[in-house]
Parts: sequence; C-alpha cells; structure tokens
Amino acid sequence: MRVGFFDSGLGGLSVLREVLSQAPQLELDYYADQARIPWGPRPADELRQYCQRITERLQQRGCSHIVVACNTASAVALQYLRAQFPSLRFVGMEPAVKPAAALTRSGVVGLLATSATLAGELLANTKARHAAHVQIVSDPCLGLVDAIEAGDGVAVRRCLQRILPPMLQAGADVLVLGCTHYPFARDLLEELTGPEVRIVDPAPAVAAQLLRLHAPPPTSAPAAPQFFTSGDPRRFEAQVRHLLGRDCQATQVDWAG
Repeated sequence: MRVGFFDSGLGGLSVLREVLSQAPQLELDYYADQARIPWGPRPADELRQYCQRITERLQQRGCSHIVVACNTASAVALQYLRAQFPSLRFVGMEPAVKPAAALTRSGVVGLLATSATLAGELLANTKARHAAHVQIVSDPCLGLVDAIEAGDGVAVRRCLQRILPPMLQAGADVLVLGCTHYPFARDLLEELTGPEVRIVDPAPAVAAQLLRLHAPPPTSAPAAPQFFTSGDPRRFEAQVRHLLGRDCQATQVDWAG
C-alpha cells in the first residue's frame, strides 16, 4: 500500500525528506499543485475542492494513507477530507505551537504561517489548549512561498528581513515554521536570528505519526518516490534535485484536467 503526499508546490518535500530519512522503504507518491500556487490566499471552499480532487487521484493510485503536507490545506480541509474519505488515513500539519510553548524562556513565540493557517480553527484550538500562557507574534509571510518556489534567495532574504524584526523585538526566542515551505529557508533564518533563537519544524513529528499508522516491513528495500506536478515537470525535477539532492522523473498530471 502506498502513501500519498500533496501540497501546493515544493513545501511538502520538507516532510517527504523527513519520512524518507526514517523509512526509505515506503512507497510514496508526491503531488504538487504548482499550476495554482500559492494556496494561502485562496477561499476555503476552493481549497477543499482542490484537496478532494487530488486525494481522489492518489486514492486511484492505491494510496491508503495521505499526508496533507501543507499547513494551509490542513487548516481548511483536513476534517473535510476525513469525512469524505472514511476508508483513508490522513496525517495533517498542525502548527508546532505546543512544543514552542514548552521551549520558550521569554514567554514569546514567533509564528510564521500563511493567512489561511493563521485564521484557521486548528490553530485557534491548539493555542487555546497548549499556548494560552504565552504571547504569539505571527506574520502571514506574504511573498515568502513564492520566493522559495522560485529559488530566489534575494527575495527570500528580503521577506525574512521584513517578517523577523517585529518578532525579535517583541522578545521571541522560539520561531515556529507554520508552512512546509519554510524549512527550506532555515539556514537563512538561523543566520538572521542567531543561535539564541530556537526554530521548530513540525516535519519530524509528522513523519513519526505517519510511521505509527503505517510502519513499513523492516526488510523492504528502499523505494523510489513517484513525483507528479500540475506545473512544468522539468522545472519540478530541477527543484527536487536542488532541495533534496536527488534525481527524479516527474509526471505532469493536472487534477483539473
């Protein structure tokens, strides 16, 4: 049985990377909806339609477990998908506010996320349950996903130089990466914030949860992930090579078609 991953673009590769490091023998499909990126500003009903159609494609390929490797999609569509596909097991992204609240010494946490994630019920519930005692300084990070997708390091730096100062000035000593794209800017984040600021990436916890639900046989040989994009497959192959350091062959598949 296969595991399907999907995201608006490259971000979910940060989760896929973590899963591959822990269980390279899993059979994985990854779908990037690059024809419609970014997802963050889109209406919730529209995003739920995207997620449903992509899930249908992954189910047709034999995926029994689906990783919604996108904080925005998890915020607006995870519960909807579980209701629509009761035979599938879903693992979603939850902003790592709980571990950040446990780590902070200053009582201030910076949250980098998209506008849809920040407005979502999932984040509100997590904050109420686990972070009511800390101050959360958030930013919708406009333009950051686009800059990471484009591989534009100058634009990524410009975005972070706008986003980070209010968080640091407020005293944040922990930053939460609330979008799966943002781990690909981690080196620059660490450069701009310094070693005294902790950075929390939820990908390891998501990988661990998936493997609790779907542990591969220990004797299985490593399997090559299958990659699909609604955008340019050659460009996507180059992006995977740059971000993951591995060659792949991507297939263009557009759920809308």
